Amino acid sequence: MRRSPSVSVILVPLLATAAMTLSACSKSPEPAAPPSGGAAVEARATSTGSSATASATTSTDAGGKGTAHAVKASNDLYEFTYSWPGAAEAIPALRDQLARDEASARSKLEVAAKAGQSDARQHGYPFHPFGHWQEWQVVTNLPGWLSLSSLVGDDRGGAHPNYGYQAILWDKQAGLRRDVMDLFIARAALSGAIHQPFCDELKRQRAKKRGGVASMGGDSGFDACIDPLAQTVILGSSNGRTFDRIGFLIAPYEAGPYAEGSYEVTLPVTQRLIETIKPEWRGAFSAK
Repeated sequence: MRRSPSVSVILVPLLATAAMTLSACSKSPEPAAPPSGGAAVEARATSTGSSATASATTSTDAGGKGTAHAVKASNDLYEFTYSWPGAAEAIPALRDQLARDEASARSKLEVAAKAGQSDARQHGYPFHPFGHWQEWQVVTNLPGWLSLSSLVGDDRGGAHPNYGYQAILWDKQAGLRRDVMDLFIARAALSGAIHQPFCDELKRQRAKKRGGVASMGGDSGFDACIDPLAQTVILGSSNGRTFDRIGFLIAPYEAGPYAEGSYEVTLPVTQRLIETIKPEWRGAFSAK
């Protein structure tokens, strides 16, 4: 691997933290996803003219929990990793969407890295390989729904790598991806149901990170509550049958400075929240 020290020190622990948090969203055993078929396949390639390695692994994962597809590439221009679990591999339409996203992310990274390398040569400063790291994980796998989340790390040669979140909510019966917000009657109604408990939990987490005081004082801009629906919203389950949790993944600079890292707020689904869901989707939820 050709990852710079800043990426190794900052990004890898964040990936591990996100993995633990996401796995905690589903406490009960998840329904088994059908196997993708075929034995494990692994391929490696070496390019000429530079030190470069690439590997792609696809494996059968009947339980849908482990990694079914993973690509890793490292060369003088960039580092790239992208993976998704067996539960996604088992759904052809979703697998194809992820494959297209993987190809797009790698293409954009290569274009940016070539431009960065050219600029470094032109202005006489060292060029360090760019990076993109993305691992999709199962939040919860219900009989009718698959909820995925991903921490996305990106290094474009700045002072430190940046990262954020993405989420996928897959409707198995309809065979398509849905926006979480499309399940609710109105944003304002959902916001009213979760805003205060969200702000209370965010305040608690801020205080924990700040030595017991939620406020940073001065003109930090990181004391007020934020809009939970402007964050990455995920749906989770503790019973393996219905959604009974709603989560908010908050990237750095949204609720606190970069040094504080990310925030992740998880709230139980309440009866008040269920009343904000469109009637046709209420059966997928239960109050916890």
